[in-house]
Amino acid sequence: MAKDFIQVCRDRGYFNQCTDEDGLRALMTAQAVPAYIGFDCTAKSLHVGSLMQIMILRWLQKCDHKPIVLMGGGTTKVGDPSGKDESRKMLTEDDINANLNSIKCVFEKFLTFGDGPTDAIMVNNADWLDKLNYIEFLRDYGRHFSVNRMLTMDSVKQRLERESHLSFLEFNYMVLQAYDFVELNQRLGCRLQIGGSDQWGNIVMGTELHKRTSEYRKTFEDGFVEGGILAENVIASYNQQLEYNDRQSLFGLTSPLITTSSGAKMGKTANGAVWLDADLLSPYDYWQFWRNTEDADVQRFLLMFTELEPAQIETLLAGNINDAKKVLATEATALLHGRAEAEQAAETARAIFEQGGVGGAMPEVLVNKSELDAGIPAFKLLVTANLATSGGEARRLIKGNGAKMNDAAITAEDQLISLRDMTADGYIKLSAGKKKHVLIKAA
Repeated sequence: MAKDFIQVCRDRGYFNQCTDEDGLRALMTAQAVPAYIGFDCTAKSLHVGSLMQIMILRWLQKCDHKPIVLMGGGTTKVGDPSGKDESRKMLTEDDINANLNSIKCVFEKFLTFGDGPTDAIMVNNADWLDKLNYIEFLRDYGRHFSVNRMLTMDSVKQRLERESHLSFLEFNYMVLQAYDFVELNQRLGCRLQIGGSDQWGNIVMGTELHKRTSEYRKTFEDGFVEGGILAENVIASYNQQLEYNDRQSLFGLTSPLITTSSGAKMGKTANGAVWLDADLLSPYDYWQFWRNTEDADVQRFLLMFTELEPAQIETLLAGNINDAKKVLATEATALLHGRAEAEQAAETARAIFEQGGVGGAMPEVLVNKSELDAGIPAFKLLVTANLATSGGEARRLIKGNGAKMNDAAITAEDQLISLRDMTADGYIKLSAGKKKHVLIKAA
């Protein structure tokens, strides 16, 4: 028997709000429900900040419903103002398409795509948004939106309260997102939109736009009047369509926005975004991100970002918290990069931290052989290896005894590191603190 999707969302910490929880549960009990989440194409890869939404789609499919991944090839041209103080950088059509194609592979790790009733599908809203006639769109859909109400939406209100610039282009984002929901309903029978809590207003706009533009209203509005009184057959048709529309309602469900216990934004670290693309962040570094989870976050991250059952998680937490973190890191990495990569990352970490050795999954940085032959100042090599974001940070790291070469402390900022420091295996192990390590190799 399939699991109750809404209960899964509640149990795993995905649930925030629902437009009609009882109605949605009844619908999901009766049939496989197509549901979508939208992802804009602003970068080559998604990062961990999008992972909860991806996991929700995965659980949706595991509960025998149909995930729709909506890629925002059209809305990326506008920019979602939610949670932002300034407008997004405008991307070219080529940039957006390149990002979209790159992002696709992430979803294939988490979802099963195909033509079956619960197989996932991916669509691009540029397919319909690029074809819109602006005047017709305003006439047919724009009239259903109250500017007074739009000004009360958090995405708009927060910008206005901070006196931050909000372009008319961005102001239209919620109209386009609402239209996406209606379009997906008409094309694919989509009944549910899921998003973060900052999307609540936009999602509600979509459910309401559906009601206002449904065929029963067109039937009513196009009905003829005889002597100022609507013909009985038009009234009867209206009532029938009204009952039908109630059975075809659209639903919205939001998840909470995730921050760490220390208040940091999920998916961001001091060294930048935690990407879901192995070309941008190695499986080993991804494993390390989860291994470094704060103690207070381990339980909810195990629930949100692994498929371990709650009872298993309780058992884990009854033991050593660091062992639980290793399980979190391995399970989360296995979902994205596969079990073999996850186990290799775990073994590399064990070799480094428990045995003082070098593991096979440690990140490698190639440096020009002639430069290494001449010698590179330690602070510069730390920056090259992405172990420090600037020369100043690298110097502070060295002064604080936090930088090591081949497990020995680097004692001077300008200490030259060269080919003479290579081990017999042909690498220089460079470390920042206890948890960040890179192998320098000559190219």
